[in-house]
Amino acid sequence: MDNIFEGKTEQEAIDKAIAELGLKEGGFDVEIIDSQKKSLFKKGNVKICIHVNEEEANDSVDSDGEYKIESDVEKKTIEFLTKLLDKMGFPSTVNINFRKDMKLGLNIESEFSSIIIGRKGKNLDAIQLITNVFAGNLDPDAKIVVDSENYRMRHEEQIIRNAYKVAEQVVRSGKSRMLEPMNPFERRLVHTALNEFEGVDTKSEGDGLYKQVRILPMKDGKY
Repeated sequence: MDNIFEGKTEQEAIDKAIAELGLKEGGFDVEIIDSQKKSLFKKGNVKICIHVNEEEANDSVDSDGEYKIESDVEKKTIEFLTKLLDKMGFPSTVNINFRKDMKLGLNIESEFSSIIIGRKGKNLDAIQLITNVFAGNLDPDAKIVVDSENYRMRHEEQIIRNAYKVAEQVVRSGKSRMLEPMNPFERRLVHTALNEFEGVDTKSEGDGLYKQVRILPMKDGKY
């Protein structure tokens, strides 16, 4: 089953597909049909085609549309995370959110979600790190992504929106701008998003895990 969706970015188009088709992340393949670069005077647009394997999708979910636990590693990891949150004083329910590219997404449902997420997601990152250490001892190839209230998706969208806003300022002013310090994953989001933005280039600066991305103006292919 194939479906066509459009958005300003690939992620926006994917989000529309997930909402309209009621899909789980990782339960489908994405094909980019058309991609128009965003510039100061032209809005970006991405058209994608969603390929859904009906048999595979039905096998991986239960009657309530939730992902089924498929391995002992998944079972033990979910039990560990649930117990960890309980011992922290934040009783929660942990469900599988997606399976994609060897990653297992776990979603935390709790009345304490705001505390679990923490300022700029730092508590959530710490919980994810601990969970990955546990899962890695069970399976060295295990990669766990922990989320709550779709924080990570909302945070990624915010980073990209801010990057576009600053890029437009750089094009208008002709002067480079620095973004706030970000971890490697966040920096990759910015580099990837602005790779499609005409008139600017990006580079990471600084030392350590948290570096800053500098957005530079380009004229005729040069800075």
